[in-house]
Amino acid sequence: MSTAHLSKSTRATLLRKIGTRKTVREYGNNEPVFGQGDAADSMFLIESGNVKLTVLSKLGKKAVLAILRRGDFFGEGCLGKRALRRSTATAIHQCTIARITRSTLVSIIHTDAAFAKLFISHLLLRMGRIEEDFVDQLFNSSEKRLARTLLLLASFGESRKTQPATLKVSQRTLAEMIGTTRSRVSFFMNRFRKMGLINYNGTLRVRRALLNFLLQA
Repeated sequence: MSTAHLSKSTRATLLRKIGTRKTVREYGNNEPVFGQGDAADSMFLIESGNVKLTVLSKLGKKAVLAILRRGDFFGEGCLGKRALRRSTATAIHQCTIARITRSTLVSIIHTDAAFAKLFISHLLLRMGRIEEDFVDQLFNSSEKRLARTLLLLASFGESRKTQPATLKVSQRTLAEMIGTTRSRVSFFMNRFRKMGLINYNGTLRVRRALLNFLLQA
């Protein structure tokens, strides 16, 4: 499971340097933040919630590139000249997302060497995360992909928390994330519940035991 994630101190430093030069808004479930092919004029930070990045082929086939969580930046492609979005970013349930314009980002990078260094570290971490997501899609079973997705959404692996994490995500959304059918997701969720890895009765609560299951599988 990926641990490639900005530390709280690094994230706090980046935010402090950005300061008030950002705008914040709420996004509802399945609301797009930006679409594939849109002009890329800004970068975003997830203050709460989760965002999925997807790509759509010319034949209409959709693939999930990554599931992002609180504290993740995305949309860094705006730094390229005349850049276009290469993916679609969509909110998963209620999200609070901050937007930083390209001009603001470029200005800070040019005038603050410490910020530039931290931002490069962030980009390298993101590359590692997306690479792991691709490997997960290519080589792991649907059951393992579901376990990993639930853990990422619950932020297990990011901290040492032991209490169950409550998630608000539908089986249909989970099926889309891992590239399988809703019926398969339902089958795996029932299996996880019987094993004591999750509680699922209207509300989904993910237990840390699911992390042990994934690491030992």
